[in-house]
Amino acid sequence: MDINKVLAQEFNLRQEQVDNTVALLDDDKTIPFIARYRKEVTGSLDDQVIRELYDRLTYLRNLEKRKEEVVNAITEQEKMTDEIAAAIEKAVTLVEVEDIYRPYKPKRKTRASIAREKGLEPLAELIMAQSADTDPNAEAAAFVNEEKGVADAAAAVQGAMDIIAEDVSDNAELRKALREAYNKSGKITSAAASEEADVVYKNYFEYSENVSKTAGHRVLALDRGEKEGALKVSIDIPEGMGEEICRGQYVKNDSACGTLVAAACDDSFSRLIAPSVEREIRAELSANAQEGAIKVFSSNLRQLLMAPPVKNTVTLGLDPGYAHGCKVATVDETGKVLDTAIVYLTQSERRKEEAKSVLTKMINKYGVTTIAIGNGTASRETEDFTADLIRGIDRKVSYMVVSEAGASVYSASKLAAEEFPDYDVSLRSAVSIARRLQDPLAELVKIDPKAVGVGQYQHDMPKARMDDALKGVVEDCVNSVGVDVNTASYSLLSYISGINSAVAKNIVLYREENGAFTDRKQLLKVKKLGAKAYEQCAGFLRVPEAKNPFDNTGIHPESYAAAKALLEKCGIDESDVGNTEKLTSAMKDRDLAALAKELDTGLPTLTDIVKELEKPGRDPRDELPPPLMRSGDVMELKDLTPGMELMGTVRNVIDFGAFIDIGVHEDGLVHISQLCDKFIKHPLEVVKVGDVVKVWVLDVDMQRGRVSLTMKDPSKPAAPKPERRQGGGKKKKQSDKRNERTIESIGSNLGGIQVRRRKS
Repeated sequence: MDINKVLAQEFNLRQEQVDNTVALLDDDKTIPFIARYRKEVTGSLDDQVIRELYDRLTYLRNLEKRKEEVVNAITEQEKMTDEIAAAIEKAVTLVEVEDIYRPYKPKRKTRASIAREKGLEPLAELIMAQSADTDPNAEAAAFVNEEKGVADAAAAVQGAMDIIAEDVSDNAELRKALREAYNKSGKITSAAASEEADVVYKNYFEYSENVSKTAGHRVLALDRGEKEGALKVSIDIPEGMGEEICRGQYVKNDSACGTLVAAACDDSFSRLIAPSVEREIRAELSANAQEGAIKVFSSNLRQLLMAPPVKNTVTLGLDPGYAHGCKVATVDETGKVLDTAIVYLTQSERRKEEAKSVLTKMINKYGVTTIAIGNGTASRETEDFTADLIRGIDRKVSYMVVSEAGASVYSASKLAAEEFPDYDVSLRSAVSIARRLQDPLAELVKIDPKAVGVGQYQHDMPKARMDDALKGVVEDCVNSVGVDVNTASYSLLSYISGINSAVAKNIVLYREENGAFTDRKQLLKVKKLGAKAYEQCAGFLRVPEAKNPFDNTGIHPESYAAAKALLEKCGIDESDVGNTEKLTSAMKDRDLAALAKELDTGLPTLTDIVKELEKPGRDPRDELPPPLMRSGDVMELKDLTPGMELMGTVRNVIDFGAFIDIGVHEDGLVHISQLCDKFIKHPLEVVKVGDVVKVWVLDVDMQRGRVSLTMKDPSKPAAPKPERRQGGGKKKKQSDKRNERTIESIGSNLGGIQVRRRKS
């Protein structure tokens, strides 16, 4: 297999793009570095495409490695043929390779292997020939041997049928066809495992759905219910379909031998094939559902990390609580802690007044303009209190409820202890909540991505795959923004291209011992940061204090000469870097392609250089809509009425919809069918975490504390529903005909069956 050629076809890319990208990956270049600084050779592939290409490259290389192992194993048995070699070469999945290897794979003792040890294989071959003149019972008499455990002709025939059944089960093409049948016509069903089954899964106590239509989130729910012992789950195809497909491959006639072969096929399907294929289909469904969930989680995490920061504000962080009070931390514009306190907002009126006095003084003393409230325990009461508090302050102060997922994990971590040795765990959480509003990315990278909680069933995912995917998202986000090398924590620095945790700590140590970095070249003095790491990381690290203005941009040192030459051509001094108006005017009407050729640099690189010179240290998050801040407009569920129009923030996106914060303590759900007027396969096609959206109330369930929302404007006429085909009493017949066509279409793809495919 030419893997690069396959990748080019699958990703619809030029062969040159794939070859160059794979070469860079093999040279241990990081994905952020390749995406940002090797655009000319990759054709400007972005980090997400490169990451997907890398994952697929890894799979295909593992596939080739497994093919080689299987070829060697079969060759060692001296059973390799041209047909087997061709089949292995043609296989495009690991499952297909394993199917081919199945007959040659060392097995534990089976009924068939025991029959072979008794010398019954010749009888099996005789029966498989299915000659009309052959009397299998008469032929079996010759194989009776009490020493070998063959007591009579019936035992010999049974042993031969066991051999046939195993051979049928080992047929790779047949297994492939049966998997197709399960995927086309199979149904996944579930029932309560016992009368005491957890009612959380009551929707699945009498559940049945076509395998092909089962949504990923339902597969994950079934998997979890089964794992917890609440559900019994199975996959079945229409009765008789599997047996008929097997017989169609092997049964030649209705002779005595043919009848035995048919019985062996039925036994093979029910005893050997069906349980195995069902496990494979379940595993495939679970793997696809897990991959889908990981993609959703990754997308949500990306949006959360890239949420616009609330810059240049003194922020008050509130970590709500009941008995132990509300923890308070005030941080300045850089995130430095100015003051802390513990107040009690949910107890007596006297304590509330004391809390109001403490917070009012703190707000006035430090010039607080934004308040971040954690959304955990007592969040509702804290928000009510805050709304009332800021109404009594004679200048503008706004607040936002932020997710505190993972804050407790961070506050109890070694990193938090190193960062805030003088504060206890509870106060560290308040600091983290405040900083999350100021700069979500810088704060959230300190926490295990799984603890952020923006997905579904994240704790059921394969740990290694989940960790790799989420680490990749964090890495892409951190590098796309860039970091200030003189202020970034080592946890943030560790996600920079080419820098591991040890080197990140060494950068912080160098900073503490030698003072702030004054140019990028100083990075080469950091312990364990060599030339290769410098090449990877330099462009992503900003040095605001540097004399060379290029050091505070995303321009890579290897392009400094081109950037300097560009300024000279435009008649601009280096001191004017950042003068957007002057640079824009100088670049107006210039042919960038011709200029790139003249400067001996690539057009994508030159385009990036121009952007960086116009706005050094630019933050892509600044181009996004600002977060939705509130100013005392707290409502409760009882205030909502159907049809009410509200603005909200998307908090989480899952397979069946999106949860929206509309300021009533409980996030409302917009079902996927209510996101827009057109058909969509997934909510991510319409909304992303952090989006500020307009919604209308559909229904309020006071008893369960649930709000149903829609993003479809009720004042506009509803889109006409597509006409449904009339089936009536013909559904059963149509279903039967579909099953017949499935059997015949599958059978026609097998070598040993002669059947005419009907027209659909």
